Formats: sequence, C-alpha cells, structure tokens
Amino acid sequence: MSFPFNIRVYGILIDHDRVLLSDEMINGKEYTKFPGGGLEFGEGTRDCLKREFLEEMNLSVEIGSHFYTTDYFQPSVFGNREQIISIYYYVVAPPCLTAIATSNVPLFRVDRNNIHLNTESYRFMPVEQFSEQSVTLPIDKVAARLLKETFMLAK
Repeated sequence: MSFPFNIRVYGILIDHDRVLLSDEMINGKEYTKFPGGGLEFGEGTRDCLKREFLEEMNLSVEIGSHFYTTDYFQPSVFGNREQIISIYYYVVAPPCLTAIATSNVPLFRVDRNNIHLNTESYRFMPVEQFSEQSVTLPIDKVAARLLKETFMLAK
C-alpha cells in the first residue's frame, strides 16, 4: 500500500529578537504557523522556501542553515490520509524588512456578510513571548519548542 507524503518547507526568520509568524485562514479555520509552504515536484527544499517567501511576501531571502526536520509520524490535520514531513531552515532577510506588511496581531478581516477578505497576514512576535502555544500545527509546536530552547541556551 502506498501512502502519500506531503513535504512542507518553513522558514524561521528572526529580526531584532522577534520571530516572524504567518496567520492563515485554511478551510475556514485560523492557523498561526511559520512562513512557508508545500514543495512542488522538481523543486529543491531551499528553492521552495525562496519561492514561498517571494510569492507570499514579495521578499527575497537567503536560506540559512537547516534547523529541524520532522522525525516522527505526523498525519495531516486536514484528514486527507497524508503523512506530513516538515523541513525548517533559518532564513536571512535583507536589512530592511519594510517590503513586508506586518501587524502585531492576526489580521482576519471579514466583510458584512462574514466573508473573509484576507486569508493571510504576517506579524513579528517578541522571542520572550514566543512559545509552542504561539503556533497551531503539531509539527510547528515541536519546532517552536526547539527554537525557544535554542534561545534559552544562547542567553
């Protein structure tokens, strides 16, 4: 029996002791996660992450060192019988991040008919406030815990 894999690639962008998060509306539910997305056929993981940042934020980034890859079985939270494998890299952005619009809170605006007007926004969260509870998806929670431990060791 073959089992489909869904490979996701995410970036950890830290700027002035703040972590960049993506707030997204997926299938009518709100998710907070690291920026990134799905690997396309014929694409390398670093190229995927560069493409995702350029498509979603109009931001050209450099891909730094590998941070974490899923090392356990994680089925998709969307119930579509896929095994999720997530790969995380540190991301380096240009010195001026004014190219991306960010907020301090998730921005899920709705119109008067309760239809979502924007389904994706970005915000920085101070490292001291960041934890695994800051993100929604199970693998992101593992990466967030490891990232927070990394920060604690660095201090």
